[in-house]
Amino acid sequence: MLPDQKLNALVVRQAALESELASPLPPETFVKLSREFAELSPVVDVVKSYREIQRELDGLVTLIDDPATDPEMRSIAQSEKPELEARCSVLEEELRVALLPKDAMDDRNVILEIRAGTGGDEAALFAGNLFRMYERYAANHGWKTEIVSASDGAMGGYKEIVAEIKGRGAFAKLKFESGVHRVQRVPDTEASGRIHTSAATVAVLPEAQDVDVSINDADLKIDTMRSSGAGGQHVNKTESAIRVTHIPSGIVVMMQEDRSQHRNRAKAMAVLRTRLYDFERQKQDAARAAERRGQVGTGDRSERIRTYNYPQARVTDHRINLTLYKLPQILEGEALGEIIDALVTHHQAELLAAEEVH
Repeated sequence: MLPDQKLNALVVRQAALESELASPLPPETFVKLSREFAELSPVVDVVKSYREIQRELDGLVTLIDDPATDPEMRSIAQSEKPELEARCSVLEEELRVALLPKDAMDDRNVILEIRAGTGGDEAALFAGNLFRMYERYAANHGWKTEIVSASDGAMGGYKEIVAEIKGRGAFAKLKFESGVHRVQRVPDTEASGRIHTSAATVAVLPEAQDVDVSINDADLKIDTMRSSGAGGQHVNKTESAIRVTHIPSGIVVMMQEDRSQHRNRAKAMAVLRTRLYDFERQKQDAARAAERRGQVGTGDRSERIRTYNYPQARVTDHRINLTLYKLPQILEGEALGEIIDALVTHHQAELLAAEEVH
């Protein structure tokens, strides 16, 4: 049975929010509290249903145990009890998940980085496939994807692409995608029809906010240069490309997508802030690695997490041993949700198991 004090705290908090929202508030406070109220209300509805069923169950047990109860009434109560117990159990599990500690980053936008790994041109093409998969998945959720920087592959795809995915809950859904994605297929250039294996590395970072990371201007080395690559006559006229080096960490961000040096600098600083923030998070995660080992991956970029096998139209996520024969639908972003939802459920189960141990 769930602790009453936790459930009471949810009900009390929802009532307090409702009262606060009825009074005049600054716009930013109103938005923040409205969001919390919207998240809390469905959970409180479950609390109320759970308590109602508990009351019904208590009533049935009293009826069954009372020697004065009519035998026919006792029989009806006994037949109703299993269904109520099953419903109570389902609601209890829902509440256990709702009461799990939330990742403070879950609502953040995402910086998505995909880099072609082993496999040359074929790896770059696969990196392009992965980017389109995430772009379509994001579109299905009403999120906006914007390319921050890209380095094209010789035969298509990307040697490296960095994009921002803007949308509520983007990090909550995409955070388990970090790691090495492997593809097995026959390249178009392969005359003998042999299957090649290549890979791409995906990093999903929660977008850092100004308050998360303090960057000292004295720690930055900023170089301007002419943009390279396609772009017509404009490219060689202005020094709009920016390279920002953060001296203490050695992190370098290069940006040349925009014609404006000012906008390139702003984008470079946003990416640098996110990478520095992730660098700090990785250090903290490493300190907790022992207790996280059983969870869904460690977020380690070198960990092979998934294989996409074209000849068998098969996708396997190695962390939870899930195989789906839906490769085209997954790459279209449609069935990717099945894998992501399974990873989220597995992660929640791990957290619940850890809570029970403590």
